Amino acid sequence: MELEKYIGVMVHRADLKLNNYYQKVVQPFDITVDQWEILVVLWEKEGITQKELAERLVRDQTNVGRMLFKLEKKGFVRRVTDDTDRRAMRVYLTPKGREVREDILAPSIEAYNKTIAGLSEEDVDAFRRILAVMYDNVKDL
Repeated sequence: MELEKYIGVMVHRADLKLNNYYQKVVQPFDITVDQWEILVVLWEKEGITQKELAERLVRDQTNVGRMLFKLEKKGFVRRVTDDTDRRAMRVYLTPKGREVREDILAPSIEAYNKTIAGLSEEDVDAFRRILAVMYDNVKDL
């Protein structure tokens, strides 16, 4: 089979380009794409544990901890020891983390719309389902 016909190769190439593009979008806010993902999750629901955040992002807890440390230094989030489990850290947005939401979301949504230009809503939904199946097929291998 030709290289370009391997789905994994095509997904990887698209991921590299998308990641580079989204990094340019969030660069003016002094955050990385990975840090942006954390903020998006916290804008949906803050006060979750660091472990829950890592699970939601499908990332290693140690890496999430490093990203949170950097976001703390930049003043976007704060971590608080859980009242019932002293080993767990809950993550909250700071006022700065809440205030920057609309400023970051507007170009993020514009970038998303550019990314899916030419696709119907049904195409996008089908693509999400297909990627989810492919992910499930390989996640435990």
